[in-house]
Amino acid sequence: MKTKRILAAGTVFFTLAALVLPGCSRSEKRVTVGSMYFTENKLLAEMEAQLIEKNTGLAVERKFNMDGSPICFQAVKSGQIDLYPEYTGTALMTLLKRPVDSDPDRVYKTVSEEFEKQFRLSWLEPLGFNNTYAVAVTRKYAEQNGLKTVSDLVPLSKGLTFGAEHQFFDRSDGYQGLVKAYGLTFRQSSKMDVSLKYQALSQGKIQATDAFTTDGQLKALDLVCLQDDRHFFPPYYAAPVVRDETLEKYPELKAALNKLGGQIDEAAMQDLNYQVDNEKKPLESVAAAFLKAKGLIS
Repeated sequence: MKTKRILAAGTVFFTLAALVLPGCSRSEKRVTVGSMYFTENKLLAEMEAQLIEKNTGLAVERKFNMDGSPICFQAVKSGQIDLYPEYTGTALMTLLKRPVDSDPDRVYKTVSEEFEKQFRLSWLEPLGFNNTYAVAVTRKYAEQNGLKTVSDLVPLSKGLTFGAEHQFFDRSDGYQGLVKAYGLTFRQSSKMDVSLKYQALSQGKIQATDAFTTDGQLKALDLVCLQDDRHFFPPYYAAPVVRDETLEKYPELKAALNKLGGQIDEAAMQDLNYQVDNEKKPLESVAAAFLKAKGLIS
C-alpha cells in the first residue's frame, strides 16, 4: 500500500510538471543574442542584451563566443539566434561576396538591402564607429618623422619592415592592395602571429603593422594609426543584425536597440576594449557602465 501511494504521488507530480512547465516555457518572451569570439563583438552583444533586458519585457539568452561572422550569419538565418553585431565591410565582402567598396553609405545601403531581400534580416542603426584596418607605427617614430598619413610613410618605406598576421597578406583589402594603392616599397615584409606583431613593433623589429582602429592595444602601447588619406581600406561600421521574424514578433526590440545608434566612436570603443583586455575588468560591468554613462539604462 505504501509503495502504491508513493507511485501515485510521483505520478501526480510528474503530471503537474508536464502541465505547468511547458506552459511556463511557452509564456516566457525570450530572444537570443549571439556574438563572435573577440572582445569587441562580445561587448557589443552584451550591450544589446542589457538594452533589451532594461527597455523591454523580454528575457535574453546569450550565445557568445561563436567562431566568426559566417557562423553567426548561419545561426541568425536558421533561427538559432535572433540577432548579433555585424560589420558592414565583413557583410559585403565575406558574406555577400561583393568586391571592395570604400564608400561607407553605399556599403551600408547595399548590405541592408541585400540582407532584407535575400535573408529577411534587418540592419538597424550603425553604432557610430568604424573598426577598419589602419597602418600603425609607434608614437615616437611618428613624431620623429612627422608622420600623419600613410602617404607620409612612402618615402621612408624602402628602409622599413612591415609586419602583420598571415591573414592580412591574403586579403583583397590587405597588404598587396595597400602597397599598390600607395606605392609603398617596404624593404621587407614579415608574416607573424597576431599576438606578436605589437610586441615586434614596440621592440623595433618591425616599423609598421596593420591594426584595427578600435584595438585596445593601440592605447596600451601608445601606437598611432596613420590616416588612410587615399581611402584604401573599406568601411567596417558595426550595427545590430536582427531576424525580421523576431522584429515582427517583438516590435519593441527595434527602439530598444536603436538607442545605441551613433553612441560609440572609435576612441570610445578602443577604450572599452582596453578596459576588458588590458585592465581585466568584467565585460558585463564595462558594458553596463558605458550604457549608464550614456543614459541608456538606469
